[in-house]
Amino acid sequence: MRDVYRTLDAGKIVKTVQLLEQRITERFPASGLSKVCQELAGIAMEAQQRAQAIAAPNIALRVTIYVAIAAGLAGLVIIALVLARLIHPQMGNEVFGVFQGIDAAMNITVLVAAALFFAVSIEDRIKRRRSLRDLHVFRTLAHVIDMHQLTKDPSIVLEAGPPTEASPKRVMNRFELTRYLDYCSEMLSLTSKLAALYAQNLPDPVVIEAVNDIEELTSNLSRKIWQKITILDARGPSAPTSPALVAGERSVAG
Repeated sequence: MRDVYRTLDAGKIVKTVQLLEQRITERFPASGLSKVCQELAGIAMEAQQRAQAIAAPNIALRVTIYVAIAAGLAGLVIIALVLARLIHPQMGNEVFGVFQGIDAAMNITVLVAAALFFAVSIEDRIKRRRSLRDLHVFRTLAHVIDMHQLTKDPSIVLEAGPPTEASPKRVMNRFELTRYLDYCSEMLSLTSKLAALYAQNLPDPVVIEAVNDIEELTSNLSRKIWQKITILDARGPSAPTSPALVAGERSVAG
């Protein structure tokens, strides 16, 4: 029962992403951010299955490795028996031939040991390659989310300066902009949690380092978003909205 609070629950993360998608769609229907969150929900469901599949043992590969190890050990035993016959006193004084046999046996032993090490580590390397390929998707998605908040400048809402011909369309009030930025921050946080599932299921040093890089990236991007939210909050309350609407939004967000 204690393990429930020590591990990430992939199912609950997926449900949280799906709920966030619903909240964004209701607040900003047909927006680009809602489509990105829809994509994140699909990736979350795939990540739940793929992270578990990567962590699962590859039975066929392990059987092949065990057979290869047994064959290698049997080969070493045969070589030892041959050397024992060469060193036997009845074989005469062919010292030079004995030393040649020993040298050849040592070379074979080194090659067999290297082959066994390669065979034992091949499953981990396959899992590592699959994990890194999936984690690259989360890194790209984090940048996509950041692009959607890039033009959400709080100074435009607060100062209401004259736009230029190249200015992007800004139709949000202060409350909507705050909610939009908060959704972006939540998406970044959930992206890092989905990436953490791979490190949880496969505690490989290379995978853990890649997950840490993604968490650092999402944290830095989220920090920029919260600087904008802080600016909006520092200028007073949001645009006039009904108390029921604000309370409902808080209850859903919470």
